[in-house]
Order: sequence, then structure tokens, then C-alpha cells
Amino acid sequence: MKIADINQLKISTLLPSPKGVALALLEACRREDVTVNEITKLVQTDPALSGRLIQRANSANQTTRAITSITEAVSRVGLLSVKQLAMGFSLIDQYQKGSCKEFDYQGFWSHSLLMAIVTQELGKSTRVSAPDELFACGLMARIGCLALAVIYPDRYSELIAQQTLDTPLIRLEQQYLKTDHNELTAAMLINFGVPKIFVESIYYHETPDESGFSEGSRPFQLVHLFYLGKQIADFGLAEESERNQRISELMLLGGKIGLDAESFGTLIDQVMQEWQSWGRMLKISAVELLPPFHKIMNAAAPRQENDADAAPLRILAVEDDPSGLILIKGLLANTRGHTLFTASNGQQALSLAVEISPHIVITDWMMPVMSGLELTKSLRATEWGQNLYIIMLTGVEDEEEVIKAFDAGVDDYVTKPINSRAFRARLRAAWHYRKLQESWERDREQLKRFAAELAITNRKLEHFALTDVLTELPNRRAGMEALADVWSVANRSGQLMAIMLIDIDHFKNINDTYGHAIGDKVLKEVAVSMKDAARKGDTFCRMGGEEFLIVCHNGNTDAKSVVLFAERIRQHVSKQQIHIDEAHINISVSIGIALKEAHMKSGEHLVNAADKALYAAKNAGRNRVFLALGDRFISCSSDKPLSHLD
Repeated sequence: MKIADINQLKISTLLPSPKGVALALLEACRREDVTVNEITKLVQTDPALSGRLIQRANSANQTTRAITSITEAVSRVGLLSVKQLAMGFSLIDQYQKGSCKEFDYQGFWSHSLLMAIVTQELGKSTRVSAPDELFACGLMARIGCLALAVIYPDRYSELIAQQTLDTPLIRLEQQYLKTDHNELTAAMLINFGVPKIFVESIYYHETPDESGFSEGSRPFQLVHLFYLGKQIADFGLAEESERNQRISELMLLGGKIGLDAESFGTLIDQVMQEWQSWGRMLKISAVELLPPFHKIMNAAAPRQENDADAAPLRILAVEDDPSGLILIKGLLANTRGHTLFTASNGQQALSLAVEISPHIVITDWMMPVMSGLELTKSLRATEWGQNLYIIMLTGVEDEEEVIKAFDAGVDDYVTKPINSRAFRARLRAAWHYRKLQESWERDREQLKRFAAELAITNRKLEHFALTDVLTELPNRRAGMEALADVWSVANRSGQLMAIMLIDIDHFKNINDTYGHAIGDKVLKEVAVSMKDAARKGDTFCRMGGEEFLIVCHNGNTDAKSVVLFAERIRQHVSKQQIHIDEAHINISVSIGIALKEAHMKSGEHLVNAADKALYAAKNAGRNRVFLALGDRFISCSSDKPLSHLD
């Protein structure tokens, strides 16, 4: 895609823009030499931004200790995310309302906030990017809509009113404004300094299949993550009837990223809770807490009234007049398959309903102990009572009374004295509803099973994609992803990190002497041996052939501790003799270590340094540990003191 320049659009002076501290942060972050200390001082001048930033840092904090200082929050979130969050919060504060009559400002920010939280949570499970970056991108993903409402308040209001399913808003924007909200969003994000990989993914997030990104690539994963984030945000703001229609697609999308129905429901509930919390803090009034996801999933089918074939039903008739019960029994006598239960008052009927779970309740209104209206309210107060079909018998046709009955949860009513044709017509509607409901429930259960199977399949595929078949260790792809994650955290927080490249000495001779089958067994034995010696929290993977990688990120990443760790692995392997059939094979390994240094620009530089240290260890005679420090390669044999590493 070619992203338009803000100046080319000739509307740059009219665009929504951050003010105050947020604007100062934007300008500061454009300097390559800006420091965390400078950013921290700027943030501290704005108490509201400081509080929001600390809460943001704690939302994504994986440790039990709460973050309380701005310095720590800035380090944890990272300069890029701090800048983007500050801009987002600034725009929320400025544009809570405006002059575009049809544009729902509160609804827009409510949607944006929910999308931010969703993309953050999805990022934690997919690990496609840092959660803080995804939160900020999700918050700004549709900023072009706000921009059009600000620039063209009257015209945009007309376009919003004209949109239909056949003529979506984006088509009207392109036709009448010669731009659209996605193009404008992309231009603004580029101007704000957001990395291009995020901008391109956001540009296509409404139609990810049009992006052309290679399947499995990072942009491909990002654009589908933003797409799912928008779908969940749409779901959160939809009307109840529309939410029911969206569930099927959402569950299938969740299955594609490995989430079964239960896991997906847990994610949605967690997101909705956090959405409400952030909404209160940012004073966004359109945020409403949804019912638990499992209740939405299991909601009663939409009620329709058409004729249908009768299906066997459990019917509970509640009538204090014995002659009335006799009449109901008579009306049902010609209908086969139904089971009729009776009660003489509402309280008795409520107890019986708990026991038999009826499909239809036919109740008189005026009864002793508990009236039909009170019974209806009690039944509807239970989860299982939501699915009942309730017909009220009444001798009153007063409009206000009938409205009161429907408000209480009655589905239909029959006036006394009972007209047999009218009564049977009501029953046919109830039968049809029950048939529809059973179909609805079957479809839901089938969808749950399908989503669960899809989630399992995708988890297996992901496991196979990230696992070395021979050793069952994480493979090169998994190792490089772990390296990128740890590098990103180290960049933001300033923490140390290190890697080790390990190579089995003279492995080619083993293959040549004993054959590749024995060579494979040696690889498996050595992998198990090194894994036993590895530290908890580090990532250990097979890079390919006889080479392995360890990414050290458990806190003990100073030079001395990493060297001691490497020596422990080297000695552990060299002390073992591998017995395979008649063969007794002695194994040794060479190890190259590299620490993250200030001049390094990426994880690839770290790998190159470790590779050179490994080459130095092999040149020195193998079965050695070498450390790369700047342009030097230091031998770290166990018989030499390590004081020079302090």
C-alpha cells in the first residue's frame, strides 16, 4: 500500500492533534538521542497522564510487585508506547463531544478503548508484538473516523445517516470526500511516528484478505489480530439481538488462534471487566458491562410466532379453579405426546417447575399464595426460566394490565372464558418456539464442538510449527521469536540479556562412522543432557543440525553468571558417555556467548557475536567456552579465574 502524506491531503491544519504534554512527548520522541529520564520528567508534569500510565503498566505487568513510579512505568511500557498512549489519552480528553451530529463520540471512544484492550490481551497469547504497543495501536486504529467528523462535521453527519448494509460508510467517504477513514488513520499514524508494520496492518484491518501479506508472516498475524479485535469491539457495543448473531463468527475466529469456547469466553469476560474499569478512569460514558459470555452463548433463541408441527412438550398448567384445569386437560386431550403437570397456585407451581423443567407454563393470573404475575417474575429470574414459554390466562383485557404482564416476562395471553381455537393457536406458537429453540441449542453445541476442535488443531499446528521433530525442543523459529521478545523487553527496560550458541564437536565424524540413525540418537541424548542442565526460565532450542541456542532471560544475565552456566553445561555433557547398541560415544560441546551491548541494533547482531565466539572456541581446540566482548573473544575455561569478568 502507498500511504498518503498528511500534507498531500491538504487538511493537516484541521486534523485532531495532541496538545500539552502529549505534543511535547511527540516532539521529544522524534529526536534519536531522547532519554528515558527526559520522557519521565515530561510525563510527571501531567498528573492525569502519570496515573493512567502507571495503571497501563500494571495492566500488562507479569510480576506480582505493583509498579508505582513513573520511571519504572516508562521503562516497562517503552518510549514508543508512552508516546502513543499519551496521544490517545490527549485526544480522548479533547474530543468527548463535537459538532458532527450523527457521530457518536462516546461510542467511538468506547469502541476504540475496547479494541485496545482486546488487541493487548490477544497479543499476550499470540506473542506477535508487545502488549503495550498493541494497546496503543488498538486505541488509535480508527482515529480517521474522528478526523473526518472533526474536518467535515456537517457532510460526515449526512454520510453517516445515509449508510446501509449495501452502501457502507467507507464507500460513501471515498465517493464524496475523496478519502476514507482507513487512509486518514494511516496518514495520521505515520505522522505520529508509529512503525510502518503496524500502520499497514491497521490500514487493512477491516478487510484483512485484501492485504496480500504472506500467510504466517508477522504483518499477516497483526492484521488478523486487529481484525479480531474490531469484531470483538463491534460485539461489545452491539444490541442484544445483534450480539447473538455475531457469536458464531467470533467463536470461529477464536478457534483459529487456538481458543476453545471456554477459553474464548474467559478472554471476553476479562476484557469486558477491564473495559469498564478503563472507561470509568477515562470518563467514557458509553461503556456498559455485558453479561457473562456463557450466558450470551446460552441465551434463549429469538422468539417467532408461526405455525409448526407439534413436538412432545412438558406443559405445566397452574389454575386454582378445578373446572379450569379440567377444561385445559380437555383442550390438550386430542394432542398426542404431551405430558401435563398441574398446580393450584404459583408457589406450588414454582417448586414443581424446578423439578420437571417444563417447556410451557400456562398460568392463571389471579391465584392465592402467589399470583401468576409473581410466578412469571420468579421463573424469569432464573437462568433456566429464560427459555420457558409462558401463557397467561386472564379475565381482564385492560391494555395497561396486559402491558404489565408482558413486561413481567409473559409471552402470550388468553382471555377467559377460554376460546378453544385461540388457545390452540397459542399452543402452536409455543410448539414452534420450542422447535426453534432446540435447533438453536443444537447449532450452538455443534459450534462449540467445532470451535474446540479447531482450537485444538491450531494449537497442535502451532506446536509442530515451533517444535523440532527429532529432539522435541523448540525449533529455530521459536528460538528467534523468543530472542525478539527478550530483545524488545531489554530495550524498553534496560535489562541485561545474553545468548549462547552450542555446537556438538566432531558431529560429522559420528555420522560418517556410525551412520545418520546413530547420529540422530546422539542428538536426542545430548539435547536431553543439556536440557537437564539448563536453568528454569531460559529458552533452549535447536537451531538446526548439531547447533543449539539458549536465550538467557531469567535475571542472571551478567557475564560471570552466564559463563558459569555455560561451563556447567559443557562439563555436564563431557562427563557423559552415550551408549547406543554396541557403540560407546564420548561427546563434547563448544559454546559461544554474547551479551547485549550498546552498539548492537538487533537480535541478529547478538547472534552474529555469539557465532563468532563459537568459531573462536572451535579454533582453540573445541570443548571450550568463549565470550564475545566488543571485538575481543575471551576464553572462559573452568581452570582459569573469572575475576576479569567482574
